[in-house]
Amino acid sequence: MIPLLVIGLITLGDVLAPASVRLSPLLIAAPAMTASFAGPVLTGCVGLLAVLAQIAVNASEGFLGHPGRLTEVITVGLVSAMIVLFRAVLDRHMRELNRVRAVADVAQRVLLRPLPVRVGPLLIASVYLAAEPGAEIGGDLYAAARTSNATRLIIGDVRGSGLTAVADASLVLGAFRAIAHWPVPLTDLVSHLDTALSVERTEPRDKAPGAGESFVTAAVLEIPDDRSVVRLVNCGHPPPLLLCDSGVKALEGQAPALPLGLGHLAAGRYHTEDFPFGEGDQLLLYTDGVVEARNSEGAFFPLAERVPGVDGDGPQYLVDRLHRELLHHTGGHQGDDAALVVLERHRAER
Repeated sequence: MIPLLVIGLITLGDVLAPASVRLSPLLIAAPAMTASFAGPVLTGCVGLLAVLAQIAVNASEGFLGHPGRLTEVITVGLVSAMIVLFRAVLDRHMRELNRVRAVADVAQRVLLRPLPVRVGPLLIASVYLAAEPGAEIGGDLYAAARTSNATRLIIGDVRGSGLTAVADASLVLGAFRAIAHWPVPLTDLVSHLDTALSVERTEPRDKAPGAGESFVTAAVLEIPDDRSVVRLVNCGHPPPLLLCDSGVKALEGQAPALPLGLGHLAAGRYHTEDFPFGEGDQLLLYTDGVVEARNSEGAFFPLAERVPGVDGDGPQYLVDRLHRELLHHTGGHQGDDAALVVLERHRAER
């Protein structure tokens, strides 16, 4: 309606204004405005209406055959046609972009699959914040898998950014999903992840800038269904936070391992440590993009202070609250990838 109103006002103003004041050339604004929100067909219709309005104005004033007035009509018609052409080209590019985005969305969801809401005795909630605008995955990763009597999870952070970080994240996720279902010890699982990442870098291939120089910090967990514990192998990752009735406790092990991808430096140095994880307790997993997020004054996000204890509202409530507070802290500008995962133990369904 706005372009039609513009045509009506300009036409009326040209008729009522003195002969020395010419407003009808401004009619070209109507199709230009239409092209900003409508397709080529509607833009062409508005352009045609602008040309007809200018012809009507000239006819009402008796100057329809005047060379100057005829030039104005032709100019409005040609410019309107160019606007329609540009809008058609833009629409074609937008369709191509939408197809590319659809494929990218599917690929990202396959790579970083959403965590299930419930697995065995666990309720799970998660959120992923990619630093790259428009992306849904970056260098952070998480995944979950079931064995016959336990749930295994991994959360990790690839050093670096860009396509190299995404490639390393996909490699770790693929290796985890390939073996995590098997009843192998947790230390063997972590050794397999390290070997997969290290061997891949020795393969002859075209190297992207920074390829082979990154590593992955990770926390690999196993939560048995029939025991109130969580088994943890921490490979240089920020320690999970245990939220229980007694408060918040960081699960800092006595023997943390080196990050994944360092090959022989970390071989044979993986040890499993057990921590209490009872019914109703919550476990908060996160990446350094959360605790290293800064506000406008350069202060880090105080994650431990924002989780005073179990509130009884479930993991999804906690994730949503931390998500909001993190965005508020950073002003909506995330400088690094960030991931949050909250687990809560409930009685297993029989």
